[in-house]
Amino acid sequence: MQICLIAGARPNFMKLAPLAHALRRRGTPFRIVHTGQHYDEKMSQTFFDELGIPHPDLNLEVGAGSVIWQITEIMRRLDEDLTTHRPDWLVVVGDVNSTLAAALVAAKTGIRLAHVEAGLRSRDLEMPEEVNRIIVDSCSDCLLASEQEGVDNLLNEGVSADKVHLVGNVMIDTLVSHLEAARDRKTHEQLGLAAGEYGLLTLHRPSNVDVREHLASIMHAVAEVSRDLPLVFPVHPRTRKQIEAFNIDLSTMNLKVVEPLGYYGMLGLMDAARIVLTDSGGVQEETTALRVPCLTLRENTERPSTIHVGSNQLVGWRHADILSAYAKVMSQPPRIGQVPDKWDGKAAERIVDVLTSAT
Repeated sequence: MQICLIAGARPNFMKLAPLAHALRRRGTPFRIVHTGQHYDEKMSQTFFDELGIPHPDLNLEVGAGSVIWQITEIMRRLDEDLTTHRPDWLVVVGDVNSTLAAALVAAKTGIRLAHVEAGLRSRDLEMPEEVNRIIVDSCSDCLLASEQEGVDNLLNEGVSADKVHLVGNVMIDTLVSHLEAARDRKTHEQLGLAAGEYGLLTLHRPSNVDVREHLASIMHAVAEVSRDLPLVFPVHPRTRKQIEAFNIDLSTMNLKVVEPLGYYGMLGLMDAARIVLTDSGGVQEETTALRVPCLTLRENTERPSTIHVGSNQLVGWRHADILSAYAKVMSQPPRIGQVPDKWDGKAAERIVDVLTSAT
């Protein structure tokens, strides 16, 4: 049996790493194809180095372009590779353009497709990721859910139960494996901050940063929060561009503005933070595993378990709602919520069990 792992965007790397390590431990042959969707070579290499991911067998080097161009170019280049290296399973993770492109290639070439993080739903079809999730799941022969809500969604959509497996969250496998190393770096101390005495802000979704009213409202709340608690703000390039375009003055806020960080830096900052404000799906999961209070600056989430049992709450983009939620969180203990079932660092082993036992 040979397995092909597809990755293309930075969130994929955290999910790819434990799968590669589990396959290597089992002696199961596998190839890694990097689509090049995220084309920042320095950042991509940082993630591969920190997470100990084997060097990709192939980089499609697709790079920048419109969404349609990027998806079709990944499909064309991947199809050429799979003609020569046809795997028993094509494994995709998450919901990015690379995931969708690879799923469509698998469907058209008759290669079995396994989707890691299957069944997640936000119920918001205006989110490109939601459309990707639905299409990828419909193409998949094996649906590997990270939480029970994902299983329920798939069964309610009519997916055959024998295709669906609750395996846990591979991103948490990576967190468990690297948490102590991230703590040892003491990134917060390098920024002159004490553990538990700062917050962390991440912001990148187009629905937040591309709409002047939304971004201005969020940053109004950020300014007020920062008067009470200093905030570390690793600025996404898209967000930086929009902040400048909308003439938002960060110098009036108590922010530690830094460049995007590697995995260890971000994980260490999350772990030592008093609170996290974010619109990232992955950060919702990681803060839940760490039991760090998280305010999600979105109207919906595809990860409801982070709210039902975890430390996460949806607050949207309106500054009054953000400030109200912030005040409530700061009156609570610094660690809240519970960790969802099977978020125990062993999801990759369960996934390999499923794939290698399939006939």
